[in-house]
Amino acid sequence: MASRSDRFQKLTPHERRAGESALSEFADYVQQQQKLRRLPHKEEDGNDSAYGTQSIVTEDHAELDILDTLNLSDEPQQVRLKPLLLDQSADADESISLLTGVVNGRLEEGNGETLFDLGLEDNGDNMAFTKEDWDFALARIQQVTNSIGADIKLLMTRNVGGDVEVENVNPKDKAVTGKMIMRRRPQSVDDVIETRVVVVGNVDAGKSTMLGVLVKGGLDDGRGKARVNLFRHKHEIESGRTSSVGMEIMGFDSKGEIVTSMVPGRKLSWEEIGNRSSKVISFTDLAGHEKYLRTTVFGMLSSEPNYCLLMVAANNGLIGMSKEHLGIALALNVPVMVVITKIDICPPHILQQTITQLTKILKSPGARKIPIFIKNREECVNTATQFISQRICPVFQVSNVTGESLDLVRTFLNILPHHGHYDANAPFEFHINDTFSVPFVGTVVSGVVKSGVIHAGDTVLIGPDSLGQFTTTAVRSIERKRIAVPGATAGQSASFALKKVRRKDVRKGMVVLLKNDDKPPVVYREFVAEVLILSHATTIKTKYQAMLHVGPVSQTCAIIDIDRAYIRTGDRATVAFRFVQRPEYLAVGDRILFREGRTKGLGIVKAVGYDPAVPLNPEAAKEREKTETGNAAGKAAA
Repeated sequence: MASRSDRFQKLTPHERRAGESALSEFADYVQQQQKLRRLPHKEEDGNDSAYGTQSIVTEDHAELDILDTLNLSDEPQQVRLKPLLLDQSADADESISLLTGVVNGRLEEGNGETLFDLGLEDNGDNMAFTKEDWDFALARIQQVTNSIGADIKLLMTRNVGGDVEVENVNPKDKAVTGKMIMRRRPQSVDDVIETRVVVVGNVDAGKSTMLGVLVKGGLDDGRGKARVNLFRHKHEIESGRTSSVGMEIMGFDSKGEIVTSMVPGRKLSWEEIGNRSSKVISFTDLAGHEKYLRTTVFGMLSSEPNYCLLMVAANNGLIGMSKEHLGIALALNVPVMVVITKIDICPPHILQQTITQLTKILKSPGARKIPIFIKNREECVNTATQFISQRICPVFQVSNVTGESLDLVRTFLNILPHHGHYDANAPFEFHINDTFSVPFVGTVVSGVVKSGVIHAGDTVLIGPDSLGQFTTTAVRSIERKRIAVPGATAGQSASFALKKVRRKDVRKGMVVLLKNDDKPPVVYREFVAEVLILSHATTIKTKYQAMLHVGPVSQTCAIIDIDRAYIRTGDRATVAFRFVQRPEYLAVGDRILFREGRTKGLGIVKAVGYDPAVPLNPEAAKEREKTETGNAAGKAAA
């Protein structure tokens, strides 16, 4: 009998291409649908289908177009910055006040940090600064940022001179310009900017070593010195392979400097990094080996990553699980950056083969990425500025032993813009991705606040258990990055200590909700989803079972209905699933990923609950009824 891998190899090139080309289109569609995500315990109004899906109709009012021509819209007009930066008249205070308003608005828009082009207007026009104009404008910017509790760091300059000077593209252009990052000084831990980065790649790609070097500050010795501090278990240290979901953080202060220990080789605690940082990069270190794929998929979905860092060993190329991890990142629509490691031990022709292979895969119909190989500071700064565009994929070539290009990676992480949309005004929802039992504290659950706000002392519901029930408890205390905080808001990672709940009664995949007696939470064993089949050697019909991942939930699911007779690689279909073990808490708009060994398909929840009286494929249902009736009659006659 053919093994799973043999059946996977039997897919024709045409079938594989069909699955790849459909992936990027479906990922974009899922991204749009997620904006319509609704919680199951909220009232469903205006549904226009049997499964709760809703048509969005945007009204077009042509008669209001005249407002645009009269400039009567609410949006503020663009302010010319040059007069504000260079004003030395008696009304300079008014210019400073206007400039303060512009800078403050940008900081608010960027969640506490923003990039600022000194010497260029917002529309790209050159201000034609001289060196004297530059010095005066820079002093004014420093004065303004100081007054609102922020700091600046110069990233690159032209015609200025100094450490961050970059080559001028046009030698005739003598205008002085520069790019800087502004960042607020946090008043408390709540104000710290948090960016979550998930680190993936094949086994032996150097994931843990890279994080060890970035976080600790020293270099690796080529024999695993840097990765030892990241391992959580004894067998990981012995084998040198990660098997669990590891967490590490890296801090930047308001001036853009890395928060490190003054003592060489000493690793700072999370509390020290959190208290001294204005921006924290939370790394999730995942396993590269195929036998830990379930753990890796769980880590990628449950940590709600803002970015994905794909590690590729220069001497091995994009092999094994690297393609699988890249496919999952693309399915989740997470911006991807690639780091090619071990370039110090890789022959030049092998490195070139790896780069050629990587470029081909990133430009393929499934990925549709534009690889940008970053070799200097200017490319690094410009790419980080534009990285919100999901078509761009920056590629770094580094060595953790010699330290080559590591400064570019650190600069890139420092500039990385905040990415993600979270609704703090929606009902509170917290997804549990790990549980602990802490001495003298009790049961602690960690995860990501999906929406809403929570405060210490709030009464909450935790569940569902195996019967679909929720338990009432209270939040004793809240910690972020191991620092006690009074509350947590949407988009933040946090840990809650819960009252009167035993650890054995909580599990990964549960949710924490605010108690609301008027609208108790509803759980579902069945749901309807729109799915895309990425790769499957044969056809998929009803009764097919696979491991299904929805955020932190991992459970076996069976297909109970399909809108056609069968589906195969590259097909998009509406499918009804049933959880095999227990009901779960789901919402319309949740992403799903199902696999049987390797990833088979992905999708989005379109409706919670399933009514057998309204089948997805009525004709097939009638055929089944006839067959069952005929079989029953035959048995009766016998």
